[in-house]
Amino acid sequence: MSCSSSSGSEDDEGIDSYRKGGYHAVRIGDPFAGGRYIAQKKLGWGQFSTVWLAFDTQSSKYVALKIQKSAAQFAQAAIHEIEVLSAISDGDPSDSRCVVRLIDNFKHAGPNGQHLCMVLEFLGDSLLRLIKYNHYKGLELCKVREICRCILMGLDYLHRELGIIHSDLKPENILLATTIDPAKDPLRSGAPPILERPEGNTYTGVTMSIIEKKLKRRARRAAAKISETRSPMGGTIPKPGKSMEGINVQCKIVDFGNACWADKPFAEEIQTRQYRAPEVILQSGYTSSVDIWSFACIAFELATGDMMLTPKEGQGFSEDEDHLALMMELLGKIPRKIATGGARSKDFFDKYGDLKRIRRLKFRPLDQLLVDKYKFTEDDARRFAEFLVPLLDFAPEKRPTAQQCLQHPWLAMEKSPAQI
Repeated sequence: MSCSSSSGSEDDEGIDSYRKGGYHAVRIGDPFAGGRYIAQKKLGWGQFSTVWLAFDTQSSKYVALKIQKSAAQFAQAAIHEIEVLSAISDGDPSDSRCVVRLIDNFKHAGPNGQHLCMVLEFLGDSLLRLIKYNHYKGLELCKVREICRCILMGLDYLHRELGIIHSDLKPENILLATTIDPAKDPLRSGAPPILERPEGNTYTGVTMSIIEKKLKRRARRAAAKISETRSPMGGTIPKPGKSMEGINVQCKIVDFGNACWADKPFAEEIQTRQYRAPEVILQSGYTSSVDIWSFACIAFELATGDMMLTPKEGQGFSEDEDHLALMMELLGKIPRKIATGGARSKDFFDKYGDLKRIRRLKFRPLDQLLVDKYKFTEDDARRFAEFLVPLLDFAPEKRPTAQQCLQHPWLAMEKSPAQI
């Protein structure tokens, strides 16, 4: 859960969790922290919280107000997140480290219990929204480099200076500094802040809002099917990528709900599936290098529009085993010592380091994939692969640090050779 104009999934959180121990029902115009923060609109939601755009009457700025569920386990998670965010903000007084800032935190009592609240800087759309906006086409490599530099600056700060592992790095958890659509930015849109509750705005609005959104979503889907543009041969005409002209791709790392201190990892299974490192699947222990693996997956996705690895459960094999197979098809065979060295290795590998159930692998190196499928020039593919492949080393200790990644020649390029 983050602090953007596009947080959460396309669906709503539903009304079932608006109960004791669950979400706090917020109305537009509701005051928080003694009237300092006024709720403006819902930005998104997560499993543990909802996030609202709020107006800070003290600073006259818009902020993101994250309201945690009230049950004890959610409160404990919020306390941990506040601890991590406080360390991040305290160590970055100049706000130059490409990581979200915590502004304030407080408790709010409501009908469903006492909720811990975090006030974060308001940011723009997520990288996932940017990828969708571009119709899942790869961004220009100069834009990819700019985004990569921001993410790596943030990771370098987290890893080297604070000893924090994010552990859930993915496009949803990287937010642009501003919204893609200026009309959705409360500052650029010019709309005045709401300073009091609109007349007739009651708690039933939470339920009605969710129902109305679902109906509108169904209508949009139906309309899209009716008006879907098709080619004469019956295939859908692919939409071209949109222009990135005028879009600020400076970005920050957000959502530290799953973050941990490097010397105190507290969960064996971390990371969202498609961005999960092999050592996490094998349960062979992990360090901050898991974030480097996730970062490489994000960089690939930005440059191509596709997730790098999308494992699926199949007949006779698990999603985890397919994930390991896809890794090897792209990066080569996992060294036997690594393949057999984890607590779960025997679930997937025999004593020789071969997968037990997926025997036939179709190897295609990353640079070749970029040329064949994504139509990169050979030079662009080679240079990008030279940057990415070391980040995807099966030996975590061999992956470069974020600081080392920032020194790579690929990041220093202004344009690809094909554009010069």
